[in-house]
Order: sequence, then structure tokens, then C-alpha cells
Amino acid sequence: MLSPNRLEASPGIAVASGRAECGAFPRTAGAAPRLCLPLVLLLLALTPRADSSWWYIGALGARVICDNIPGLVNKQRQLCQRYPDIMQSVGEGAKEWIRECQHQFRHHRWNCSTLDRDHTVFGRVMLRSSREAAFVYAISSAGVVYAITQACSQGDLKVCSCDPLKRGRSKDERGEFDWGGCSDNINYGIRFAKAFVDAKEKKVKDARALMNLHNNRCGRMAVKRFLKLECKCHGVSGSCTLRTCWLAMSDFRKTGDYLRKKYNGAIQVTMNQDGTGFTVANKNFRKPTKTDLVYFENSPDYCVMDKSAGSLGTAGRVCSKVSRGTDGCEVMCCGRGYDTTRVTRITKCECKFHWCCAVRCKECEDTVDVHTCKAPKRAEWLDQT
Repeated sequence: MLSPNRLEASPGIAVASGRAECGAFPRTAGAAPRLCLPLVLLLLALTPRADSSWWYIGALGARVICDNIPGLVNKQRQLCQRYPDIMQSVGEGAKEWIRECQHQFRHHRWNCSTLDRDHTVFGRVMLRSSREAAFVYAISSAGVVYAITQACSQGDLKVCSCDPLKRGRSKDERGEFDWGGCSDNINYGIRFAKAFVDAKEKKVKDARALMNLHNNRCGRMAVKRFLKLECKCHGVSGSCTLRTCWLAMSDFRKTGDYLRKKYNGAIQVTMNQDGTGFTVANKNFRKPTKTDLVYFENSPDYCVMDKSAGSLGTAGRVCSKVSRGTDGCEVMCCGRGYDTTRVTRITKCECKFHWCCAVRCKECEDTVDVHTCKAPKRAEWLDQT
């Protein structure tokens, strides 16, 4: 169906095209008989997979030992063994995209919580082909691209450096400029991320894998979307008669914000008749594009702890008494009410700059009310566990 990428004998990665697209899927050889196809597609779409994930590399830190990382398929293990320095970057990148995920959902019932010493990282919540799963696969793929590209530019990797194609002269709407400095080699980051991250999905070849591949592509392209041209001016009194420019990635927060918007507008789909792509689940909605996140199943409400769904519930979560949004107590606590605790916080205040060169502050006490969601009644909680 989806053939794995080839790697050259040289340190670089051989990929036919430097573009990573988020869209069209090749056809699967040997279609199932038409009569059984709807049932086959339904079973494929709902097949649970609670495997370990390469995401766990982030928890290992500097102790990345390829044979000890649970959940890697052979292709990923081979890449890990061949490029151990890149795996260090992938591990650091995993920490970064998980932090970004938690930032984006900090005010929501599902807040991208991770489980300590759990090889799946997020637990059973990723079993459901939901919006949340779509977002996690997209931002994890984006995180790998970002981390590897950054490591290339910083000279941390032996196999790549600055973009070798950004040489000579070019032009933009402001006129001509010379390529200089160090342009981020994002095409290398995309190629390696595609080879490593997609390897598991290409091996499985089921409906969920097709969904993951689509969202992985969206994540990779989201990073490239925010490349920016930075320039330095040369000339009399700083005039821009001559410019030296380079391409640089924007802060990862921009990618996180963009994918968060894509999460809000994610499109629910079903497998098409051939089992090679998607059709919209609701005919009143538009078809998904290459940049849309897609998902199969509706999300649970995440209100109460539900081990089967991987929901941790919202009991004890801090909420806002005055907000009408997702961080408000009414929404966050699912109508169960909230407890209020008065706490005293010590903060720095009345800070003054003293020559030279120190800032001195006083410590001030501030008493505030902290609101936390009540736990559900025991009978209600037992129904979900």
C-alpha cells in the first residue's frame, strides 16, 4: 500500500521528492469483495491498538538505547541504530511537543495529560480515533521535524547542516538578495520525520494507520508553513541596497496555535468504498483538504474517570468562577459544582532597577480564592470504571 522510504548508504536520506504532502493515498492492491467491504471497513476503523509508541523516547532522555525502546518497528529501530545523534534530538523534540500540547489544552477537560512510566505515554485515550488522537499525531510529527531541523542548523548532527540549496542570488517582493547565513534545512527534517514516524503506520496498513498518516503529514507541513525570510541589510547608514537573507523556522508556538485551530475544525470521516481514502461522515460538511485534521470517532466528554476510555476526569482541576469558556467551572466541572479554597501566595512586587545592574523586589502576600472541580458521586464514578 504505502511503501517505506529508502535510505541511502550515505549519511543522508534518499527520498524521491523533498515535499511532504498531506493528502492523496495510494491504492491498496487486491481489494476485498464488494459484498463484505462495509463490514471490513468498519472493523478496520474500530480496531483498537494499545501499542507502545516512539513517543516514549522523550522520557528516556540521554539514555536512548535503540534495543530498549518499546514499540519501535524494525524500520524505526534500524534508523535509531544508524542515527543515534538524531534520536537524541527526537527525544528532546518529544518533550517540546508534549509541553506544547499541554499548553494548548491547559484550559480544557482533556489537557494532554501523560502517564508516568507508561510506554504508550497517553494511555488508552489514544485508542479512540478521536480529534484528540488526530491532534497528538499531528503535533508529534511536527515536533520531530522542528527538533531535527533545529539540530541541523545548530551543528549538533553529523549528517546535516544548513540548507545546501540556499546559495547564490534570489528575489522577493522587495527585490533581489543574496542567500547567506544559515537557512534551516527543513526538507531534511521533513524527510527523516516521514521515514521514522510513518514507519509504524505503513507496516500496519489499516484504517487507523491511514488516519494517522494523514495527520502526520499535516503536522509536518504545518512547520514548513511558518518558515520566514530573515535578512540583514548592508549599505550606507544601514540602507538596504544590499541584503543577505536566510530562511528560519518560526517559534514552535505558531505551529501549536495553527494545529489547535485545525483541531477545532477537524473533519469527521469514514473510509471510502475502495479503502484508500476518506469521505465525510456528514454530507453537509465539506470534504477534508490536505491541511485538515481528520478523525473517525466522537470524543468522550472526559468528565469522569473512565479507564476504558483513558479519561482521567476533571475532579480536582482548577477552574475559573467567572469564565464562560472551557476553563470556566460550569464547563470544566461538568455541572458537578466546585470547591473554593482561600490560599495565600507570595509574589515579587514593587521591583526597582538599581545601577548597575540589579533588580530588587519586595515580597508581597496576596490572598486569592482557588476553585477546584468537585469529584462525581461515587455511584456515577463506578458506572464509568
